[in-house]
Amino acid sequence: MSASHCLRVALLYEREDDRVRCTTCERSCKIAVGKLGFCKTRKNIDGKLYTLEYGDISSTSANPIEKKPLFHFFPGSRALTVGSYGCNFTCPWCQNWEISKAAPSPERCNYVSPERFVRLIQETGCQGTSISFNEPTLMLEYALDVFPRARAAGYYNTYVTNGYMSADALRLLVEHGLDAMNVDIKGCEDAVKRYCGADVEKVWRNIRTAKRLGVHVELTTLIIPAVNDDEDCLRGIAKRIREEVGVDTPWHVTQYYPAYQSRSTGLFDGRTPIALLERAWVIGKTEGLQYVYLGNVPGHPFEHTYCPRCGKLLIERYGFGVIRYQVTAEQRCPICGAKIAITGTARLEPSGTTDR
Repeated sequence: MSASHCLRVALLYEREDDRVRCTTCERSCKIAVGKLGFCKTRKNIDGKLYTLEYGDISSTSANPIEKKPLFHFFPGSRALTVGSYGCNFTCPWCQNWEISKAAPSPERCNYVSPERFVRLIQETGCQGTSISFNEPTLMLEYALDVFPRARAAGYYNTYVTNGYMSADALRLLVEHGLDAMNVDIKGCEDAVKRYCGADVEKVWRNIRTAKRLGVHVELTTLIIPAVNDDEDCLRGIAKRIREEVGVDTPWHVTQYYPAYQSRSTGLFDGRTPIALLERAWVIGKTEGLQYVYLGNVPGHPFEHTYCPRCGKLLIERYGFGVIRYQVTAEQRCPICGAKIAITGTARLEPSGTTDR
């Protein structure tokens, strides 16, 4: 495929003398002619900012929506998931580092048109889109072309993101059909600044805005010993979810394992102890959150959904699969009638069961 397919004028930038300032994400890079921004996906060419990865797909997979993780959004459905290259964070534990730490190359562009992407949703038997794997904000222009086409064809649109897009980028995504997003809360202020090179307050701002604009929001914290596992940090995250996003917002506390530069940077050299994840779960529940989940621990009872009023097991999972679904068609608990915060209709495989 020719390089011209993946090389497009970027949508969000401002000219500043001989430089351009990218306003796609909160890094707001000032980029000289011939140079790249921090994420290496945007380049100043003769005074105009270009994205180098429009439709340049590095990875494609038909994933359960639970893998995002999105546990309360069209349970049991599958999303055709794509990613590209690059990231605007510096996390040394990145689990998709092969693509997130790589720069796009228009000369080797693997172009998938928005129209082709939408056709692939049907061909793979999926119910929606997901842009993920690397940071999806860097594929902004592509998402804005994909999302309306997917929605018009009856599909949903999702993002799995670090939440560091600009306010303008988030507004455009919602206007063009973003339905749901899982946002990483990587830690508290000091940890996010030290390890990710970012301001966590910008992430919280986008979470609040997305929720206010009607986007289905779920949050994930990868629990890393000595990075974000102290009680004050975890309790602070849970408290902010309750106060700023709502008690019915799912919080996934997920098991870390060493990847990328985690060993060389002296991070914990092993998987997060399950007892630590369970402590985070307890903190979330004691802070009043209705739906807290353990991630990357298949078979653990805390990966199920329970009624927040009567405790009835409503959605039984194993890993990314829904085994039993007992929420009523009116999205209520069949025992006590409590409203359950589910967006969309469940879609179960024939092997699953439902008492609806």
